[in-house]
Amino acid sequence: KIFRAFPPTKDRHLQWLIRVESAMSSSWVETGIFEFVQLAKFDLHLFDPQMLLFAIFFWNRETRAFEFPCGFVCPTLLDIATITGLAPIEDRFYLDAFEEEISIKETSISWDKKTYLAFINAHIGKLGTPVLTSEHIAFLMYWLFSCVFCTPSLQVPKYYYILAQALHLKKKICLSKLLLASLYHCLDEASESLFRESGPRNLSGPLWLLQLWLNAILEKKLSLTSSFAPVCELEGAHLTTLTPRKCSINNFAKYIDAILSFGQFNEDLAPFIRTSLIGPSWLRQNNQVWKMAPDSIEIWFGFLSWDVIISGMRQKDVRIYPYQPQLFARQFGLCQMKPLPLRRKESIDADICVEKGNYEEVLDFILRPDK
Repeated sequence: KIFRAFPPTKDRHLQWLIRVESAMSSSWVETGIFEFVQLAKFDLHLFDPQMLLFAIFFWNRETRAFEFPCGFVCPTLLDIATITGLAPIEDRFYLDAFEEEISIKETSISWDKKTYLAFINAHIGKLGTPVLTSEHIAFLMYWLFSCVFCTPSLQVPKYYYILAQALHLKKKICLSKLLLASLYHCLDEASESLFRESGPRNLSGPLWLLQLWLNAILEKKLSLTSSFAPVCELEGAHLTTLTPRKCSINNFAKYIDAILSFGQFNEDLAPFIRTSLIGPSWLRQNNQVWKMAPDSIEIWFGFLSWDVIISGMRQKDVRIYPYQPQLFARQFGLCQMKPLPLRRKESIDADICVEKGNYEEVLDFILRPDK
């Protein structure tokens, strides 16, 4: 089995999601995750293995980009904002950035459940009862683990507790950068696995995001259509309906031809700067850099600024990547004659040791190399 970890079917958790949402929707809005959680009500579990595999063939682990005939192309923070509703601002999440303010021992979360369903049944409250802190944190852990980062495990692990607790406490966390770094990591691993003698197996991570992004850029070329109109005003909800249902090995050649036809960059590769965009209110009508409102400057600064993004919930899983939007300027409706990194190569590729977990020192070294 090549793709091991994709979000579960919505029927498995829909009842729990609706229950928790009825009590916590205002909290989710304040935290900035309300729209993102709505995606779990749609068919995120559907994917086209041929479409994902062909894209992985074009992934370059050095540039962290898909190298199409027309140049570098890759999901950006603008794409993530449009698909998920996550803004590119707020605090960076990494190990030790947030403390355990609610002791894990004081919660009634059960850690011995061996399956998703057992975990849900153990923590969903009875009809008519209030949603308590333990249930909300348990739901957020399940959602992060199974529907967002898609970790290859049969049970919900404890190492998502700090992030779930921070979201419960309405901490302002930039989930979009954490999600993008996680996508980079899983694409690196998937690309490397293509060259193993055994071939790619047990691929995990937020590949559902890659599927939705591919649906967006290939919608016109492959004539992807759907008769279903989701009630959620989010591009990601619409894109879930475009995933091809009929998978065939013959589709692989068709998908390769579609990518090779991008000899010149065109609007298909920048699908989210159109005026008819649906999505969160702060992005609608402000998704074009030449027409942004004054109160959108901070958002666009987040989209277009070089940064360091970090993935991983455990020390051994931590990866640090550069976010280099200048490589993908055309996807923002901009242009750049020579897309080079904003930092010297020796600064980006420096041998950095994070075994002691001093991430503040690492970030300071990378972001301010001349200090």
